[in-house]
Amino acid sequence: MLYCIINKAAYSMKWILFFISIFYCSVLFSQSSAVSVTGVSPLAAYSEKWNELKYNARNTAAGSSYLSRKEKDVIYILNLIRTNPALFAKTVLKKYPSVSEKDYLTDDVYYYKSLVDTLLTLKTQQLIYPDEKCWRSAQCHAYSSGLSGYIGHQRQTKICKTKKNYQGECCDYGNADALDIVLSLLIDEGVPSLGHRYLLLNNYSKVGVSIQPHKKYGTNTVIDFYY
Repeated sequence: MLYCIINKAAYSMKWILFFISIFYCSVLFSQSSAVSVTGVSPLAAYSEKWNELKYNARNTAAGSSYLSRKEKDVIYILNLIRTNPALFAKTVLKKYPSVSEKDYLTDDVYYYKSLVDTLLTLKTQQLIYPDEKCWRSAQCHAYSSGLSGYIGHQRQTKICKTKKNYQGECCDYGNADALDIVLSLLIDEGVPSLGHRYLLLNNYSKVGVSIQPHKKYGTNTVIDFYY
């Protein structure tokens, strides 16, 4: 009798432990699922639409081991803008002035408003893909410029001249966040030709991005494009 009672108790305990383990695993799974879904897109904070699965394929730099997370995000954001420029204008640009606390970005400012108008009418562009030669070109220039505090496109060292590989180049100073970098160049305040904007939205297929420390501005980013 005692043997049977012990066995029944052990049997009941096994089931209790079984259900506890199932509950624990389900909690872990739900937590891991939430982590994998939340914030998939660097633009998710501006609209849940950017988290739709169809936009995952626009993250063309995801597997590039030589790029940092922020450098990958620059390429990802550029591809999201190229994929759906109107949605970017209606969601990100609409909220960005208040979120970024940049008071000069209002509908009354020409450069900001002209970017909104451009993206609302821009057709879908081809995706750009990370290119290691372009990255080495951008990385060398961003690094050497940062050390000396240089601003501009001229290569400062012999080795950077040999690594130079671009047909279009954008340089940004003072921004460390991927979205801030992209929007600084797209808004292109103070540049009447809007040259940086047109480069970022041009029909390039290859890109290299490097974000490095800068002696004067704290951070500098070089983006090199190639057809």
